[in-house]
Amino acid sequence: MTKPVGPYTPAVRAGDLLFVSGQVGIAEGAIVEGGVGAELAQALTNLRTQVEANGATLDQVVKTTVFLTDMDHYMVMNEGYCDAFGDHRPARSAVAVAALPLGALVEVEAIVNLR
Repeated sequence: MTKPVGPYTPAVRAGDLLFVSGQVGIAEGAIVEGGVGAELAQALTNLRTQVEANGATLDQVVKTTVFLTDMDHYMVMNEGYCDAFGDHRPARSAVAVAALPLGALVEVEAIVNLR
């Protein structure tokens, strides 16, 4: 499991909900190479790892927020996002931001229903 890059908890349970902090495309201590598609794939792998470590699956994700440093990456993000979630479609927001930790291009956070 990837170590947090700041002073926060990667996932917090509150009743039947799990709040997963934003995950970037980090592996082995560095942002993966290959652009936004590769970063998103790794960020979603990191998200899945956090979700599964708490006894759930991506099918239980009810809400995500995707942060992009460039909205021109929106279509590429949608493709990778659909690959990860399949037919499951949690509610989602996509937000443009000026910058992300470690120079990441994309970050994904989630709320999971643990029932």
